[in-house]
Amino acid sequence: MNTSARFDMRLPQHLITAAVAGALAEDLGLAGDITTNAVIPADAVASAVFAARKPGVIAGLDVAAAAFHYLDPNVKFEILASDGDRVQAGTKVARVSGSARVLLSAERVALNFLGRLSGIATLTRRYVDAVAGTRAQIVDTRKTTPGLRALEKYAVRAGGGMNHRIGLFDAVLIKDNHIAVAGGIGPAIAAARAHVGHMVKIEVEVDTLEQLAEALEHQIDAVLLDNMTPDQLAEAVRLVNGRAITEASGGVNLDTVRAIAEAGVDLISVGALTHSATVLDVGLDIEIEPTA
Repeated sequence: MNTSARFDMRLPQHLITAAVAGALAEDLGLAGDITTNAVIPADAVASAVFAARKPGVIAGLDVAAAAFHYLDPNVKFEILASDGDRVQAGTKVARVSGSARVLLSAERVALNFLGRLSGIATLTRRYVDAVAGTRAQIVDTRKTTPGLRALEKYAVRAGGGMNHRIGLFDAVLIKDNHIAVAGGIGPAIAAARAHVGHMVKIEVEVDTLEQLAEALEHQIDAVLLDNMTPDQLAEAVRLVNGRAITEASGGVNLDTVRAIAEAGVDLISVGALTHSATVLDVGLDIEIEPTA
């Protein structure tokens, strides 16, 4: 197991609780787990081990634990790995014990969160590794599962990536449609600057070097270089010359990301981190303990 010493961020508990509560409500509905309640005695206890079935990067252990604790705070959840750890197939990442009914009823919700978030962390790490040795940082986008953005962006951080803006509320990103309606790059930037406070950063999306030159005539913090070739990106970085953060976006995949990074951009945003990550296969092997 390779523990990531640099990753020490944790999700706020209220965000975890809200996500878990919604997932359990969806699964248990009005009648609860009718299978488990019919088959398993109320006093039965059990223990189970979460183990990775494929290599990957773990994320979401606190969320998995919360699925059990929401139904029974007395369930014991022992974390055997850390979010951000690279694990091999067969690695045990957590152990849970307590009421057998609770373990069986919360099992799928816990696995869904753990597999989904670990899949995002795993894919993110592949992109981060692909640009190693360059100045570029891999960042996510708003292309997240509705209601799960905070969790999925956390998983990106667990995989070694960084977060772009969290939502529409925390930064200005003037895109092509904004520019079209506003009447041009200059008017759009001027309107944004007049509207937001000094703490809010402004980024402008450009498709051409001509648009970039126009954007740089105004006070901006970052420029999003959309769907440019590596050669165009390198020229854009030269034109910016440190006056703004440079972000490459569009057409980014594991085959192209290295060349994009070598163009010298600061950031590479990748929607696939959250909208196309494959769930990491994590299993829960359960053994029923004999009752007294």
